[in-house]
Amino acid sequence: MLSRLMSGSVRNLEREYMCTVRLLDDTEYTCTIQRDAKGQYLFDLICHHLNLLEKDYFGIRYVDPDKQRHWLEFTKSISKQMKSQPPFTMCLRVKFYPPDPAALKEEITRYLVFLQIKRDLYHGRLLCKTSDAALLAAYILQAEIGDYDPGKHPEGYSSKFQFFPKHSEKLERRIAEIHKTELIGQTPETAELKFLQKAQMLETYGVDPHPCKDVSGNPAFLAFTPFGFVVLQGNKRVHFLKWHEVTKLKFEGKTFHIYANQKEDKKIILTYFAPTPEACKHLWKCGVENQAFYKLDKSSQVRTVSSSNLFFKGSRFRFSGRVAKEVMEQSAKIKREPPEIHRAGLVPSRSCPSITHGPRLSSVPRTRRRAVHISIMEGLESLRDSAHSTPVRSVSHGDSFMSRSRSHVMDSGDRAAVISDETYSPSDSVLPTPVAEHSLELAVSRQINGAPCSIEEEKESEAGTPSVGDLAELGADSRVLKSAGGEATLSGTEQVNKFVLSVLRLLLVTIGLLFVLLLLLIILTESDLDIAFLRDIRQTPEFEQFHYEYFCPLRRWFACKLRWVGGLLINK
Repeated sequence: MLSRLMSGSVRNLEREYMCTVRLLDDTEYTCTIQRDAKGQYLFDLICHHLNLLEKDYFGIRYVDPDKQRHWLEFTKSISKQMKSQPPFTMCLRVKFYPPDPAALKEEITRYLVFLQIKRDLYHGRLLCKTSDAALLAAYILQAEIGDYDPGKHPEGYSSKFQFFPKHSEKLERRIAEIHKTELIGQTPETAELKFLQKAQMLETYGVDPHPCKDVSGNPAFLAFTPFGFVVLQGNKRVHFLKWHEVTKLKFEGKTFHIYANQKEDKKIILTYFAPTPEACKHLWKCGVENQAFYKLDKSSQVRTVSSSNLFFKGSRFRFSGRVAKEVMEQSAKIKREPPEIHRAGLVPSRSCPSITHGPRLSSVPRTRRRAVHISIMEGLESLRDSAHSTPVRSVSHGDSFMSRSRSHVMDSGDRAAVISDETYSPSDSVLPTPVAEHSLELAVSRQINGAPCSIEEEKESEAGTPSVGDLAELGADSRVLKSAGGEATLSGTEQVNKFVLSVLRLLLVTIGLLFVLLLLLIILTESDLDIAFLRDIRQTPEFEQFHYEYFCPLRRWFACKLRWVGGLLINK
């Protein structure tokens, strides 16, 4: 009896596993789920735990053993998506940034989006000019510690907060000045709302950057925002395509293509190269989901998208969920008492450490975190791009999601938009995607960076986030390497091999089609169909020779084998 109970317990354990999800306030939610549970089940558990109704903007992100980031697909089994063994660790993050955060129905949703954008600011994904950065940081101070109090906030108190990857004493003084004089009396809710409204006006709002290479082998960051597809290089946004202009997204291996129609029926194709095929596929899936979410009017309009070429099987993917317009319509119907919000600004935080040490007001206990040592990967694999490019242009967004002020900013010029005083170099967008590096590049990068830096581990989507160094300096060293011939480019041999493989694939497809057509012709000519051209073929000497010397003996041989197999089955 005891053995039966033990064996039953073992079987139950085998059917269940532990799953931990790191939330936006750095607390962790741990649960036990069935092995065949789908992603939607886990996501619903988390939203119920957070008392979150406007949940379509959020997703669950995880990192595979190869450091490639993924979004958990809600329609598929969790265990089948993971490449590692349980227990699994993931992160709750904003997947689709609200086009207008101030229009969100509930404060709990705005607070979670605030936490995400504060995280983006710290990791360098939300980059802006110094004046905007000072105001955003001051809003964070007001939301977390309230009004300035000389008795509690000594000189230099703003320096104890880490708002950005790096900042100067001058910026710290400006942050403190704004907090002391301009934000007095604002509640945390008001400060957070002002923060969201300011962040939404920035060029890098909603950017989840994907590192790639452009036509010249220069590093670029591709991203999908609520307003369209963007390309960031240096401190500028060099390309912008509104969602209604994008007609197709496609990838093959490491190559990513964007097809678009611009004004006056001008068709363009942008081509970029990702570090790995897995990174390119992730980029493509993110693009397909963002385009469906922001562009379509109804989820019933969503179609399965394929990346395949003719005759070749490719990846197929379909966005599952409601689109932005449906989400906003559904949010307007919410009628309930606002849920209580436990703000987590009273303890030191990785993304913005606080100077006050009080208890964390969260219903989930914080578990252990460990420090890890990693090194920054500077160089992306230098790959050739196509000759297609888009004219540099500023943009406007015409649909109802964009606020008037943002539309006015985007319509202000046709030049490349300057997004910051510094080069765009998000710290955690470089590391989670594996980068192929030549030994020479790796040696120089170690000389540039020195010893690996020690950081706190951000599990899953921000696993191993390094502190950002002077990447402008790294870009200069990269150009030196390129001029010396040390950067990894597609060599002539690799190009020839790629061409040969393409020719062989075409040849195999052609031979296969000819073989199928030949079989079809034989079947038709040997059938009883009375068609003029078939009668002409049957009367030719060549066909009669083929019929009597090859086809009839082969047919008799097949009939004999079938009778022999049938006899064996009957005797059994």
